[in-house]
Amino acid sequence: MSDWSKTESLKYFRDKVNEVKTAMLTTYSAENGFNSRPMGTADVDSEGNIWFFTNEYSQKVSEISVENTVSLTYSDIKNHTYLSIVAEAALVNDKAKMKELWNPFVEAFFPEGLDDPKLTLLKVTPTDAEYWDSKSSSMVVLINMLKATFAGKQYDEGQHGKIAV
Repeated sequence: MSDWSKTESLKYFRDKVNEVKTAMLTTYSAENGFNSRPMGTADVDSEGNIWFFTNEYSQKVSEISVENTVSLTYSDIKNHTYLSIVAEAALVNDKAKMKELWNPFVEAFFPEGLDDPKLTLLKVTPTDAEYWDSKSSSMVVLINMLKATFAGKQYDEGQHGKIAV
């Protein structure tokens, strides 16, 4: 990926995030240390910012208001693709953006819809991103792991590198 253009890197990044959709968002607080929770991705915009709907009064928002550096992890076990992202998080109270990103899945968490007073957006701007991608089926991965084991060699995990976002 080091020879990819910024546009190609961003496309790969957006495609992988959109394929997985659910990330583990990790925040930090001095009192509780690291806290992780699953978050459904609403969008990855053309600049690589990742958008989530959230409750403005949640613990994660409280933690982000003190320490806004967060970590996101996307894992696609079926396709053996993984993303690890370090980012800066910010709350965005923009009703037009909320309307643009709204979908029926969000309504399950915010039944009052766009008028829910707790509803806000979390904009996550990546500062660093890495990927791991084996591009093989589970059976091929298992066979290659067994081959490496029996040959006494280290298993080749596929491609790994930084993503320019």
